[in-house]
Amino acid sequence: MTRKTNLLNQAYDLLNDEEDARVCKDIRDSACRYTPANYFLILISNMLTKLGDTLSNPKTVLTWVMSYVQAPVALISFIVPIRESGSMLPQIIIAHYIRKREIRKWVWVIGSTLQFLSIGSIGLVALSFTGFIAGWLMVGLLVVFSLSRGLCSVASKDVLGKTIPKTRRGKLKGYTVSVSGALVLAAGLYMVVRTQQDAGIGFYSGILFVAAVTWLIAAILFANVKEFPGETDGGGNGWKEAFAKMHIVRTDQTFRRFIIARSLLLSSALTAPFYVLLAQRNLGDQAYLLGLFIIARGVASIISAPVWGRWADRASHRVMATGGLLTALLGIAVWGVLFAKPDLKDASWLYPAAFFVLGIAHNGVRLGRKTYVLDIAGGNKRTDYVSVSNTLIGAILLLTGGISALASTISVTGIILVLSVIGLGGALASFRLPNVEQ
Repeated sequence: MTRKTNLLNQAYDLLNDEEDARVCKDIRDSACRYTPANYFLILISNMLTKLGDTLSNPKTVLTWVMSYVQAPVALISFIVPIRESGSMLPQIIIAHYIRKREIRKWVWVIGSTLQFLSIGSIGLVALSFTGFIAGWLMVGLLVVFSLSRGLCSVASKDVLGKTIPKTRRGKLKGYTVSVSGALVLAAGLYMVVRTQQDAGIGFYSGILFVAAVTWLIAAILFANVKEFPGETDGGGNGWKEAFAKMHIVRTDQTFRRFIIARSLLLSSALTAPFYVLLAQRNLGDQAYLLGLFIIARGVASIISAPVWGRWADRASHRVMATGGLLTALLGIAVWGVLFAKPDLKDASWLYPAAFFVLGIAHNGVRLGRKTYVLDIAGGNKRTDYVSVSNTLIGAILLLTGGISALASTISVTGIILVLSVIGLGGALASFRLPNVEQ
């Protein structure tokens, strides 16, 4: 055993500190010896892509950049639904072709490389164009980015399921979010300091270029994951085979209940931009606020992700339920406080603090549901469950994406309240799910 391999094994045992840290549950024996190296390759790759996601987030950075180059407001309103739904809706089709490949890591590598190209190109567009042309070019590139995310989403869960033991996946996801949160915190602090000065388009384009490079490095690292050939399906028509998988929702009661719970828990994601909007309306469009929200998200990840991850390996449905409940209680509390004490709307600490709590809650929802869908199925079924779940949620996101139009008819705090009540239903539905980790 080389010194490098020994260090990897020691680090792996340290991070998975139970007595059975070297257990290989739900993966092949041949893959077990490569688990420590694969663990860190996947960890670092995912950490980098999460940093890239934050530095190009449509709810914050992309909206900021598109507004700066004077893109039409109508186009800006489309970027969040495109980014989220575009990566989910095609997955039931993508999954069919991924299943035909014995080695699936290359699908992830291609998807990550395409994300590098698309985000880097958005940065170039920001430097070169303004107005209508800039807006349409950015939206078109975001479509490419979103579809590429779909490739990575399906492939990553399948590769993770083939290379990392069942009782280690939640911890890996928790460490990923925690370490990336530290990097996000550093980026947010830099932005707060830098945007006290006159931050021009070169600064914001530079953020997008840095984000793009994270996907390129991640692709190089992920290409080195040791993945053994897995099960494949036969040929057939891609669309027909893909939609035939929808029968899972009808025949698997547990999966159907999971879909319902996950749909209701979308409130943790849909609520986020309204906290940002609330801050902008009450405090003004000050650049440093962007950095503060990023810092709040980073600190929330550092603190909460390892705890959520460890708990998810024991009872991921409880993690989903707790995260959803925290989201709901936060929204109800913010609505109640601003209703009872209107003067607090000018408190600059309130919105980053609320965003921090929301970040903790959303991390729980995400880590819980990602671990649950991995552990509910094994073998080649895993790809089907992930793709069907994401496709349905993508469609639901499109249907609920119009909720932003409510801003013109009810208050922003009212929207937060409505989403929070929905979140209560998601928490209850998650709590009633069976434990698939035991």
